[in-house]
Amino acid sequence: MSRGSDPVTTLALSPGMRDRLAQWLTHERALKSASEHTITAYARDVSGWLAFLAQHEGGGFGPAHIATLRITDMRAWMAHERARGVAPRSLARSLSAVKSFTRWLSERDGFDATAILSTRSPKFQKKLPRPLAPEAARGMLATVELQSEEPWVAARDVAVVTLLYGCGLRISEALSLTGAEAPLGEVLRIVGKGNKERIVPVLPAARRAVADYVALCPHELAPETPLFRGKRGGALNPRMISKVTEAARMQLGLPASVTPHAMRHSFATHLLTAGGDLRAIQELLGHASLTTTQAYTAVDSAHLLKIYEAAHPRAKRT
Repeated sequence: MSRGSDPVTTLALSPGMRDRLAQWLTHERALKSASEHTITAYARDVSGWLAFLAQHEGGGFGPAHIATLRITDMRAWMAHERARGVAPRSLARSLSAVKSFTRWLSERDGFDATAILSTRSPKFQKKLPRPLAPEAARGMLATVELQSEEPWVAARDVAVVTLLYGCGLRISEALSLTGAEAPLGEVLRIVGKGNKERIVPVLPAARRAVADYVALCPHELAPETPLFRGKRGGALNPRMISKVTEAARMQLGLPASVTPHAMRHSFATHLLTAGGDLRAIQELLGHASLTTTQAYTAVDSAHLLKIYEAAHPRAKRT
């Protein structure tokens, strides 16, 4: 069920509550460098919580009322969300935003927010990244090139996917490159989530792929314009890369988990398997926390366990 389909979320917040929410979002944007995608998610999650409380507590629910909330109120909200079909992972994300907002508000207005901040997050199974095997990643690059009859479009798609796999870029980061980056040098300066800047080495294969695309592209690639273009000359829509990736993985018989982002997962996992340092991989990926990067160690361990079970004599006998 869509979160936006619940009538509770359409209730108007009080002017004071709207003001506090707007101030917090400004704080997150300015002082914590949260991305616009994150700000939108925060606004949706916290306003949904506040709208529920306005209905749950009755009319006139304002900022001062948050200090009076009890753990039972939080449980009622979480039960309401689960009844709407909100998944535990999504509810955990919403609760995290609610706690962040409440922590800021309690420090600003001077009240004890223990009841809200001590609310336990719902348990959920963390999904491990699902990378491709090295040979499958190479097969994807070769097959992506076959998806378009127009040589420049085929070269474009290969260039983008090569940047995802060869440099570990997010699709948004690859498509944010401008004509000023061409021809690619030995490194790229990438501004990722939260305006976090990082330096990424560029493999010769990625430089060649982009150079091939630039040589064939029929559109003028001015320094201030997008490097990767759609057929009509506008900025390339990321959905087009998703579609070409989907077509290629179906031809290769690969699972639905093979998406553009899976190429980035594969970059990280293959580096780790080859002996790459976890901290270095964290920097290359632009992860704010090492905990996020550590998910790849679980992937690598799972891969090693499969090899062990397939090869070890005792494992074969059991």
